Parts: sequence; C-alpha cells; structure tokens
Amino acid sequence: MDLTSYRDLWKTHGVMALLASALIARLPVMATMVPLSFLAKDAAGNFGWAGVVAGAYSVGTAIASVVWSRLADRRGARRVLISTGMAWGVLMAVVAALPDSWYRVLPVAAALAGVFVAPVTSALRASWPRLVQGPRLRAIYALDATAQELLFVVGPMLGALAVSFASPRAGLLACAATAAAAIWWFGLKQQPGTMHDEADGVRPTVRELLIHRHRLPLLFAFACMVMGFASMSLGIVAFADEHGNRLIAGLIETVAALGSLTGGLVGGALPGKRESHVWRRMLTMTLLVVGCVFATSSVIALSVMMFAAGALIAPTIGVIYERLSVLTPASARTEIFGWMLSGGMIGSAAGSAIAGALVEAYGVRYAWVLMAGLALLGTLSVLRVPPHRPADVSDLEGAAVGA
Repeated sequence: MDLTSYRDLWKTHGVMALLASALIARLPVMATMVPLSFLAKDAAGNFGWAGVVAGAYSVGTAIASVVWSRLADRRGARRVLISTGMAWGVLMAVVAALPDSWYRVLPVAAALAGVFVAPVTSALRASWPRLVQGPRLRAIYALDATAQELLFVVGPMLGALAVSFASPRAGLLACAATAAAAIWWFGLKQQPGTMHDEADGVRPTVRELLIHRHRLPLLFAFACMVMGFASMSLGIVAFADEHGNRLIAGLIETVAALGSLTGGLVGGALPGKRESHVWRRMLTMTLLVVGCVFATSSVIALSVMMFAAGALIAPTIGVIYERLSVLTPASARTEIFGWMLSGGMIGSAAGSAIAGALVEAYGVRYAWVLMAGLALLGTLSVLRVPPHRPADVSDLEGAAVGA
C-alpha cells in the first residue's frame, strides 16, 4: 500500500471540501426512505402501501435523473443543484404535512418529490477530472465509492432513529430542512454559470453518448452490479428468515459493508503504477460471489464470504466510475452519470423482483447464483474497455472528446 495518493488528495485545494459537502448533501436524502415508508404504513395501515409509495418515489427519481444531469452540463450545475434541492425540500415537507386521510395521494406526492432529487452524485463524479488527474483520479473515485458505502449504512440508520425517537413526519421534515441547506452548500462549490465551454468539445447527442463501444458496456456492467446487489440484499433477508433470527440480516449486511469499506480504502491506496482492467476486478468479485453460493448453510461461512466479496465492491465500482469519466467528453460527464444512476435504479427494482421469484421457487442460495451470473455478464461486457494507464490519462481524455 502507498498512502501518497490520499495525502496528495488531502493537499489538493477543494477536493476534501467538495467530497464532504457532497456526502452531507446526500445523507438526508438517503435517510428519507425509512420515515417515508413508515409514514405511508401508518397512514394506510399496511406495508404494502409503503412499498407502493417508495416505488413511486424511485420511479420519479429514475425518470428525472437524466434530465437534471443533462441540464447541469448545459446550464451549469450550481443553478440546477440549488433549484432542485430547494424544490425537493419543499415537496418533502408537503408530503410530511399531508393528513393520514389523504394517504391515497402519497404515491403521487412521493413521485413528484422524487422528480426533484438533486443530481448531487452525478455532479460530484463529473467534477473530479477537473480537480485531479492520473493516480489521484483513480484514488478519488475509489474513495467516493467507499464513502457511498457509509451513506448506505448511516443514512437509513439515521432515518430509523428519527422515526424511533420522534415520528415519521418529524423525520421527513428534518431530512427536508437538512438536505435543502446541505445541497445549497454543495451547489455553491460548483463553478458558476455554464460549466463547459467550447474547449470541452462538441456536446454529443443522447445516441452518440450512450451507443459507444466503451461507455455502453460500462453502463451495462454497472446496472448488472446494482441488480446483483438487490438480489444479494433479498437473499440476506431470506437467509436470516430461514435461520429463524432476523438480526442475522443486519449482521451480514454490516459485514459486507465493512468488507467494501476495507477494499475501497485499500484499493485507493494501491500505487496504481500498473494497468488496471475493469474486467479483472469484476471477474474476481464474480468468483467470490460464487463462493457465497456454497456458504449458505452456515452463518459464519456466509459472513466470511460476504466480507471477501464485499471487499471487491467499492474497488470495482470505483474503477467503473473512473473509466466512465475519462472515456466521456467533459461536456457530457454529468449526464452520463445521470444515465448510470437511472440504469442502476431500474436494475435494482428488477433484481429484487427476479431474486424474490428465484428464492421462492428454488431456495436462498439462488439469490447469489443470480448475483454471480449478473457479475459474469458484466465482466464479459467490459472485456474490451481500455484499462487505466496513469501515463495515458490525458490521451484518453482527448480521445473521449473526439469520440
């Protein structure tokens, strides 16, 4: 391991402030799903309606993500972030204020709030190539992917605490107010006005952006991974239920998250002097997931394998982020990450549905069989994606602009 990249990132002006502001801006949005689900359940009297409301919110987010990301590339991220962040805060406060007797309106209100989720993630990942290059770019994407794992753990936990110690309405109002302020702060750290000028190259059409020999496989691989994660989460719940102790689900989820945190931090600290292929990391993760298939008879065995497989999650996602950013023109980087987010949300919904059917029909281990199959598909799709070469970053960026 070599901590030079992390030290360089710490010393680079604006990097840590931008990462911290983005994490704080995303945290209350990540925490929202727990109080929103409980609000719907309390109003309607069943969790089935909570699922409908949560699904409507996700659909709204998936549809609008690309629109806001594309607009951020063309009009400047600052204006888009601040306006959507304020709108989301107001709409979520409206959702919290709806009386229980209006529970039939909740899916529409949640979908509308989902439409105005600010493109914080897309804007952040599009910003990194402007601030760092070479090995530091690979390190910051690994750190970004690792920090995202923290959000997945801490966000829902904070939402659950708000529900437990106050109420779902209070939790939503707290999320709305905190997110509005934090997204405003993150927005102010973006360049004012139009982000990209003529020097960034001609802006590609949607078809040119997506139907590309390298970008499309990367997007497909990411969707496969997210679909696999959804299958894994459902498999963990089913595994815990099969063993008669639902606390096991939280334990194994935590172990996998710790593995991903460890792998992400170690991956970002590697020297980066050799070529880094996306397919190699995906293949390694695939083999470890296959190991999980044969570990579903024991809590300890599955925990060990989930830690090992989890250790490849953040490094693999990080290298996909890095390759996608370098292989995309600067004038469309926010948009491409918007497409990635939308594809991931669709993949997550599909993964949960398919995994549920497989587990019900064939057993718990088939959740990991599905995850391994999807990881293998993703691996095959990125075989021809050029590897990370520290010395060639500028050349690749030039090639991306001309693509």
